[in-house]
Amino acid sequence: MTFGFAPSPATSMSPATDSANRLARMLEPAEWAAAGIPLLRSPREVVSGLHSRHRPIPQTAVVAVLDHEERLTASASFARRSVTADGWEFRNALLAHLRRVIPHDLRRRTPVRTAVLLYCREGDERWTEEDGAWMWGLRDACTLHGLRCGAYITLTRGGWQVLGEGRGGRRPNSTSQPTSLADAALDQDPGPVRTGGGAVQALHRTAAR
Repeated sequence: MTFGFAPSPATSMSPATDSANRLARMLEPAEWAAAGIPLLRSPREVVSGLHSRHRPIPQTAVVAVLDHEERLTASASFARRSVTADGWEFRNALLAHLRRVIPHDLRRRTPVRTAVLLYCREGDERWTEEDGAWMWGLRDACTLHGLRCGAYITLTRGGWQVLGEGRGGRRPNSTSQPTSLADAALDQDPGPVRTGGGAVQALHRTAAR
């Protein structure tokens, strides 16, 4: 008779299994578009306000919580730490920062606040597996914090893009200088974006880093 210990899942997991698990923790653009993510009324104003407030550089994520009138309630920025694009790691990072800046809404029957994610990265506006992992992480973090999952926005050298919606603009971008919050409301970027709402004015009054 022999005795021994079965290897733990962490030590016995093959690279192929680990890769398959990471692929399961990401969302394709079609899955994201079909998830019923609420549209931002004024995405350019929200992006400009977050860019002015947090001044993101590549590999910086900005998570923001908006109320039902699209006013910024709280926000936090942090640098990506994970070496691999893993939705589980991204979810944990997002959840940790949400918990620091705003109480959860888990006692509510339906979410009343929406979390959006702005991620500054290299490359162009096309979807990447890294984007898919951030989408998965945002959706899961929102569920665990009692929030509605909102838009995922990339910020690159070419400008900003709301993935899954086809809306974007040339400024701000990952190399542009942040403007003041007051000037952000007057920016006349000619990108194909709807206008309206008052998100930037709300940033002045209610935003908390």
